[in-house]
Amino acid sequence: MRKFSFPFDKQEIPENGIYILFEKGEFGHSGNRIVRIGTHTGENQLRSRLNQHFTRENKDRSIFRKNIGRALLNKDNDSFLEKWEIDLTTKNAKEKLSHLIDFEKQKEIEMKVTKFIQDNFWFVVFQVEKKTDRLDLEGKIISTISLCEYCKPSENWLGDFSPKEKIRRCGLWLVNELWKTPLSENEMEKLGQILKQNK
Repeated sequence: MRKFSFPFDKQEIPENGIYILFEKGEFGHSGNRIVRIGTHTGENQLRSRLNQHFTRENKDRSIFRKNIGRALLNKDNDSFLEKWEIDLTTKNAKEKLSHLIDFEKQKEIEMKVTKFIQDNFWFVVFQVEKKTDRLDLEGKIISTISLCEYCKPSENWLGDFSPKEKIRRCGLWLVNELWKTPLSENEMEKLGQILKQNK
């Protein structure tokens, strides 16, 4: 399938679908190893979701960015990790917790996260129009890969510094839908047909 890396033309990406992320230095099955699978809940939001991961410097709008930042901070034994966990999405949270944050430091970490993501990740996408289909397929792909004994991270994978035990254990930048119901043979065939249509 066509590979997208930063900078990418959002007009070439479907409005509804699933993205599969790959990471530099990560291999499996004699090819590039999948490190994250994701989708979106709102209609026509796939492009926006990818923008939240790759360019929008707000870790509270992208759990992927938040997890990359956690690992980078933990690797450096940076005490700002505790503040990185604070979510300022709601108005109430901003009013109560903003005074705890060194926003210059947070901006610095956001920039590091952006650089790491833009330098190290690329993705493929495929169109899936219905929300229920997207979420079902996303969950089963995640489960299938998390259950694979050959899809393991390299010795130098940043995720090994994650404070999230599930990330370290599964080798994916994910904590949800792990080790659940994998794709059946019939669903795998259907996925193959979808991928052929998206080449």
